[in-house]
Amino acid sequence: MAVLIGSYSLSIILVSALILALTYITYKMLGNYVSMYIAMKPIPEMGTTFPIIGNALQLKTQSREFFDQIVALSNKFYTLPMYKIWLGTVPFVILYHPNTVESILNNSIHMDKSHAYTFLHPWLGTGLLTSTGTKWRQRRKMLTPTFHFSILTDFLEVMNEQAEILVEKLQEKAGKGKFDCFAHVTLCALDIICETAMGKKIYAQSNSESEYVKCVYKMSDIVSRRQRAPWFWPDFLYYSIGDGKEHDKMLKILHSFTCKVIRYRGENISNTKSNGEADGKKRRAFLDMLLKTVDEEGNSMSQQDIQEEVDTFMFEGHDTTAAAMNWALHLAGSHPEVQRRVHQELDQVFGTSERPINMEDLKKLKYLDCVIKEALRLYPSVPFFARTICRDTTIKGYTIPKGSNIIVFLYVLHRDPRCFPEPEEFRPERFLPENSAGRPTYAYIPFSAGPRNCIGQRFAMVEEKVVLASILRNFTVEACQEREDLMPVGELILRPEKGIWIKLEKRAPRASAK
Repeated sequence: MAVLIGSYSLSIILVSALILALTYITYKMLGNYVSMYIAMKPIPEMGTTFPIIGNALQLKTQSREFFDQIVALSNKFYTLPMYKIWLGTVPFVILYHPNTVESILNNSIHMDKSHAYTFLHPWLGTGLLTSTGTKWRQRRKMLTPTFHFSILTDFLEVMNEQAEILVEKLQEKAGKGKFDCFAHVTLCALDIICETAMGKKIYAQSNSESEYVKCVYKMSDIVSRRQRAPWFWPDFLYYSIGDGKEHDKMLKILHSFTCKVIRYRGENISNTKSNGEADGKKRRAFLDMLLKTVDEEGNSMSQQDIQEEVDTFMFEGHDTTAAAMNWALHLAGSHPEVQRRVHQELDQVFGTSERPINMEDLKKLKYLDCVIKEALRLYPSVPFFARTICRDTTIKGYTIPKGSNIIVFLYVLHRDPRCFPEPEEFRPERFLPENSAGRPTYAYIPFSAGPRNCIGQRFAMVEEKVVLASILRNFTVEACQEREDLMPVGELILRPEKGIWIKLEKRAPRASAK
């Protein structure tokens, strides 16, 4: 009996302790929520904000409709420095002017990624894209040498080879009416990142039904929907009544793909060493460099570290560049005068030669560079990104307390008429040196800016120039959609809802390469 009483008393104590702990946590959370709500009350908001759920019920559920809604809200508040949205008890402040954006991105204090990025952790772990604090700083320092210019030169051969395969695929479409080029370009980008990042050919362009690409699109949609639905933030609800099972199904396919390639590369390296083959005979890949990377204490990256970065490279390294190249093709195909000027530049550099593109050629393709930059202005591959405010700060007289989230809305930022007159017009000349002088640095940031800018931006620009130059050396492009037909979908990456439809005509026959 004494044992039962003692057990009963212990249970009472444990339950009481649990209730007290939950009460304390709830008190702290509500107290923090109330104090933030009061501090941020002067900041304009999207509409009626309800207790606890905030504005979540007012947000559109479909990705394209949600993107249109945020664009409309940003235009509505454009004369003001910012506005806010409450997702549950978490506030998000939207910025879209160069000076307000600079105050955050150029500040080494506010470098942590937003709460919204935690939903990418199951997929990308805490690699370079999603990590914060000390881990991010150490990882950035370790990985920066892998993007050295000389290494990009090595990757040029892969880019040329895959661009040539893409051109061969497009030859079959030339002169045969309109088609959606989005998947063709995306598979080319996937082949490039697989071979450069992991040293393995996957022949994605020969397999137009790439399961990996489909899963990337599906996962992007799943994560985006969860980010704006606070009732699905708790895992137990997400897996009970949300998309949790579908999420894990996609996750298994994505991780299986990258694990398989990592395993292949590891075996390949082992076989090379055991056979006594010279390292110089094989191309370097990012994965090889990751396997050799050590920190200041001489510690190698763990298997989990490598998996995180490979998953990040695979996603960020193919999806963003693929979207950018597709938007650029549409815009060039919609503006014949721009395309003629690109053709003239290409002919001046290459003449009738079919030789591969080298780094010296890329330096000479200055107008094509402007075309790509203007396409990224109108359609930035990453339409918005978010940071956590790590210390109470004031922007334009508004107090933004520690723990708040900032969303930088690039799609609207890049349309500031003070920096880009008639912002909806496609004018590559904006990026000629004489026309860029005096423009605020933070008016155009397709690869983010400040200490946490995109580590792979040079890689991306080289790839985009090689692939687009290869296409336009061989074809004349005609766009088959008006701007209003494109319907951008702003998930993790900015994509057209119904693809990019074009017509191709072969240009004059090329002489054999010398």
